[in-house]
Amino acid sequence: MADRTRRRVLAALGGTVAVGLAGCSQGGDSGDTPTETDAMTEGETTEGMDDETTEGDMDSEMDGSASVRVAHLSPDAPNVDVYVDGSAVLEDVAFTDVSGYLELAPGTHTVEITAAGDMSTSVFEQDLELAAADYTIAAAGELAEDGQAFSPLVLEDDRETPGGNMSRVRLVHAAPDAPAVDVTVNATGAAIFDDVAYGETASTTVESNDYTIQVRAANENDDGQIVLDQDLSLNGGTGYTVFAAGYLSPDDEPTDEALQLVVAQDTQ
Repeated sequence: MADRTRRRVLAALGGTVAVGLAGCSQGGDSGDTPTETDAMTEGETTEGMDDETTEGDMDSEMDGSASVRVAHLSPDAPNVDVYVDGSAVLEDVAFTDVSGYLELAPGTHTVEITAAGDMSTSVFEQDLELAAADYTIAAAGELAEDGQAFSPLVLEDDRETPGGNMSRVRLVHAAPDAPAVDVTVNATGAAIFDDVAYGETASTTVESNDYTIQVRAANENDDGQIVLDQDLSLNGGTGYTVFAAGYLSPDDEPTDEALQLVVAQDTQ
């Protein structure tokens, strides 16, 4: 496939990163009520951080607590432990595990990810400035030198409850050897998400139902090669994050973790 310009909308960590003080807007929500026989609302990639947040807005966001969960999406990384400010908060987290939300005071926290049971083998350590918001830290990329560089992604989560019989779905592309993807409904071929590249996220709202969805190599007509079929059951009034994780071609990669969709519930 031709190279596609990547709209980098997630914070790949480097230096001290201020996350969520201005928030990340998640596009793609629609007031329509699609069904499997109609075109479903197409998700849009998130926009960049807003640099014009006022001091009053920032003060209001610092009230309350920060909620943080961790997702292990690096297919060639071992099980990991997660430390916050030097204390272990998660232990022996395996590939595709997604933790519950941990409550932290707003402010700057040192987050470190190490091999499970071995603090001397640290794969990531960084200071994160967290507002009173909800976050997912996704350990993504690869440890292999010739692979997609290991770089956790920091996502600001939307945990508001969708109205009516609707479900909110966010896609996170974290499959390091996969191209940009379209996601379509098996019954109709209608696109839910369009042209989402590695390291990108997109969000949409759809009618709650049981779906079989197809992950395809992205093209202009949303009819590219299908690389994965998977069932997805969506409950009304619920938000979900769907992580595309693993290898598209595991036989050519350091581990045999095949491409899959990991579904996590965002709302209570």
